[in-house]
Amino acid sequence: MSAAPPDPPDAALQAADIAPDALKVAVVFERIRQPNAWEAWSHRPLQVLPDDPDGPASPEVLHDDGRVRHTRHPRMVVDLHRDEGEGYWLNLSSGTPVWFVMWRSDPQDPSRAAPELVSMSYHVAGRLLDAQERVDTVPMDPEVSAWLSQWTALHYRPQPKERRRPASFRHPERR
Repeated sequence: MSAAPPDPPDAALQAADIAPDALKVAVVFERIRQPNAWEAWSHRPLQVLPDDPDGPASPEVLHDDGRVRHTRHPRMVVDLHRDEGEGYWLNLSSGTPVWFVMWRSDPQDPSRAAPELVSMSYHVAGRLLDAQERVDTVPMDPEVSAWLSQWTALHYRPQPKERRRPASFRHPERR
C-alpha cells in the first residue's frame, strides 16, 4: 500500500477538483515593446504563483504602461507523474529549483504570447526543448521546493548505477 502524497504547500495551490498529484498555478508573463533595436517585442515568464480559485478564469492585465505589460495567466495545471521522479529530483538537486514554463507567441501577431505548459521536471523541459519549443525557467519558492522534495522522496528511488564492462573486455564467446 502506497503512502499518501504530502499536503501541498498552500491550499490555493491545490483545488478539490484535481488529483493530489497536481497543482493549480498562475503565470505572470511580461511583454516588452522594442526591448532593443533588433526586436519589436520580447516575452518572458516572470512568476509562477498559486492560482486563486476565486479569481478570474481568463488572462488579466496587471500592469501596462505602453511599453511593459504584465499579464496573469490563471488556471494552469501542473501534473506530477511518478515516472518523472528523476526529472523532479534533478531539478531539486540543481541547487536552485525552478519552474519550467513552455510558451508560444502568436504567429499572426508577434505582440501576443502566452504560457502553454508549466512543469517541474527537468526531463519534460528537455523534451520540449528537443521539440524546438520555447522554455524559460522561473525560480521556485522555497515552500514549493520543500513540498516537491517531500513528494519526490515519497515517490522516487534513484536506481543504482551498474558498471557494464565494454564488450571488448569480455571473452569472445561471451560477447
